[in-house]
Amino acid sequence: MQISRGVVKRAQKVVVYGPEGIGKSSFLAKFPGIIFDDTEGSTLHMDVARTPKSSSWTLLLEHVRYFIKNPHELNTFGLDTADWAEKLCAIELCAKAGKDGIEGFGYGKGYTYLSEEFGKLLNLLEELVEAGVNVVIAAHAFTRKFDQPDEMGSYDRWELKLTKYVGPLVREWADMVLFANYETYVVKTDDKKNKAQGGKRIMHTAHHPCWDAKNRHDLGIKLPFDFKEIAHCIPIKGESASPKPPVKYLDLDDQPANTPEPKTSEQPKEKPKEQPKQDLPPESQNVAALDNYLAQEAKEKEQPGQSQETPKQDLTGVPKPLADLMTTNNVTVEEIQQAVSSKGYYPKNTPIENYDPNFTNGVLIGAWVQVFQMIKDFRDDVPF
Repeated sequence: MQISRGVVKRAQKVVVYGPEGIGKSSFLAKFPGIIFDDTEGSTLHMDVARTPKSSSWTLLLEHVRYFIKNPHELNTFGLDTADWAEKLCAIELCAKAGKDGIEGFGYGKGYTYLSEEFGKLLNLLEELVEAGVNVVIAAHAFTRKFDQPDEMGSYDRWELKLTKYVGPLVREWADMVLFANYETYVVKTDDKKNKAQGGKRIMHTAHHPCWDAKNRHDLGIKLPFDFKEIAHCIPIKGESASPKPPVKYLDLDDQPANTPEPKTSEQPKEKPKEQPKQDLPPESQNVAALDNYLAQEAKEKEQPGQSQETPKQDLTGVPKPLADLMTTNNVTVEEIQQAVSSKGYYPKNTPIENYDPNFTNGVLIGAWVQVFQMIKDFRDDVPF
């Protein structure tokens, strides 16, 4: 048996939660090489990298699986937010079982199924961490009345805005749970009335009776809500995580003078370089160089699972969650119709928009892994 000793450095699992509007998404954006899976659209006003929006639970899992296979594309995976992801999970779970809501499973059963299904996401994220990618999850917070088991009475405390079984799973899974809030305090005024003051944004890193938090890096129990306070805890991968070289703007002051300098006998001959057309002014040369760089950059930016060579197909009438899965995996309408007709559900020429919504949500979306595998098998059977 091989015994290891000492500190093992590895990618980190971080959960950041707090009330709405405190800046969770902006905090996550500071993580090195982050790509967001934005389930609620909170990063649309930010200049960040993001996957196509996860319109279904299955698509969210597909995105994580893609990065497990391609960990070189990012340094940090950001899920924003966990509570919206949980909603996607509940919707798909109910669609598969034909239930109107999570309570339709019977007393407590629905939440048990929900925690088991959400655990699949945490397991995939664990694989992503093993591949060297940091994972940071944002979540909203809410206050709940809490009864201390060994004391009389109850009090309010902040918790993750997740159901009673999923919340503990997320806390246990994380290496670091940070609770962000506004620091407020109450003072008495001259007329003996209480008045709240303060409002500075801070984060708590250790457990308190009024909130959940933890860390494994000996952080201060209360810190400014700033990424630089935890930056030393977040590892950065080597070459694979280094950012792409920035656009090199040509400095006009560095342009060669119109009159060439006289060559000396010691000066070696320079190899001829491809220069922009000499009839262009320096400003035009500058713009041309930038355009060439941006054109090359655009060619390299393909979305996960998509090929730029594949023309866009008309998915009018196809439910958006299914359309997103089809687009991500380059699946055509004809392939969906072939898979459906092969199982005898609908005739092959039936438009997808005419499928029963329960069939679309519970079978095509809910069992997408099996449906897509069937489509790939059909592709392999093509006799040429």
